[in-house]
Amino acid sequence: MEHDIEAFRRASAEASDWIAQYMGDMARFRVNPEMRPGDLIDRLPPSGPESGESLEQILADFEKLILPAVTHWNHPRFFNYFACTASAPGVIAEMLTASMNTNGLNWIASPAVSELEQVVLAWLRQWMGLSGDYFGEIFDTASVSTLHAVMAAREWIDPNVRMNGITKPLAVYSSDQAHSSIDKAVVAAGIGLRNLRKIASDDQFRMRPEALREAMAADAAAGLTPCCVIVTAGTTSTTSVDPLEPILEIAAVHNAWVHIDSAYAGAAALLPEFAWMLKGNERAHSLVVNPHKWLFTPMDCSAFYTRYPDVLRRTFTITPEYLKTTGDPREVSLMDYGVALGRRFRALKLWYVLRYFGRNTLQELIRGHIAMAQELGRWVSADDRFELAAPVPFSAVCFRIRDSAEKTRALVSAINSTGAFFISQTVLKGRYAARVAIGNQATSRDDVKALWFEITRLAGLL
Repeated sequence: MEHDIEAFRRASAEASDWIAQYMGDMARFRVNPEMRPGDLIDRLPPSGPESGESLEQILADFEKLILPAVTHWNHPRFFNYFACTASAPGVIAEMLTASMNTNGLNWIASPAVSELEQVVLAWLRQWMGLSGDYFGEIFDTASVSTLHAVMAAREWIDPNVRMNGITKPLAVYSSDQAHSSIDKAVVAAGIGLRNLRKIASDDQFRMRPEALREAMAADAAAGLTPCCVIVTAGTTSTTSVDPLEPILEIAAVHNAWVHIDSAYAGAAALLPEFAWMLKGNERAHSLVVNPHKWLFTPMDCSAFYTRYPDVLRRTFTITPEYLKTTGDPREVSLMDYGVALGRRFRALKLWYVLRYFGRNTLQELIRGHIAMAQELGRWVSADDRFELAAPVPFSAVCFRIRDSAEKTRALVSAINSTGAFFISQTVLKGRYAARVAIGNQATSRDDVKALWFEITRLAGLL
């Protein structure tokens, strides 16, 4: 079937109108759908059509069949996980990216992919106050960025691992609040979960440096090689920030690679008042921040930085004849710095977003989300029925009904069953807690106030 440009014009205009209406009136939808597992599978044909169908019919079925099964992450009352806002400039850039369908295998395959990625990540690096010697590249998610950090750490600690594989037991360290992607990275890198040390956190859910020191010393004495320390700046459950500078000192004794997981809260480093969270980054080895979390960039866009790109190249470079290019010293082929050969033009949407908002507006939005969360935290503290389960350093609030895990669990379920709001839950030091994360571009104080009204109303019925 050849391209029908006129049919495309009509269908793309219709789709564009749909997108504009959707983005302009998100609140008319339930945040989370009324679905049971398998419902959508049962609604769709078990086999594909023998003959092609019109774009108009496909869009109609999208609205009728697919949309009712969607959880609306752009919704202003989406308070689960960490928000991922697909802002207007990012959506436009994604349309352009899809139309060009470029694949940045190496520099010559699409110079724009390679070079815009370097430029836009330098902008973000500067805004975050990172050391000027960080080299950046974009992956899909923080899980993949963290995997690359662990793989680089293996190479850093044992330059022969590329040829020989792991020949001596390595150990990786993170706090007991660190994200599960670290566990997966340790598995994928062949280090093994048995050699992942979950270091105890303090009463504010931050890694305890003295516990890290003891664990690394014990492993070294037992014949293991401390390989990598993951420092979290903004943990998933509570957004706590591990003390970077003391951890750097401890890791340096063992020459271990230090990776900063700031996937969520790294965006807050755009604010001068939060510069403290990454103080010492010039001595770390790598860092990740996800613009698709709190910088209003559509999924997926994870910025990975390292001060040692030569180690990353040593880890991953394999260049057969059919991928060789000019050899110019300014040429960067991003295939040499990671597992993937194919590369989407993710930098275009980040470029659009950073230019459209500018640094000042991004700062205002992030400050606004933090202010809303802190106000919600004060409302929780002022109500005798509830208690805060953790401090509120950024834009996530963890709380519980006093002395009742069962009622807290029932409250989370009741809130989400309304379809008007979507919140999450976690377990902190063995105790269940509700969790509200604020971060959507469209979320206002009225949305947070409405959530609090519903929390107090439903709590009164339990």
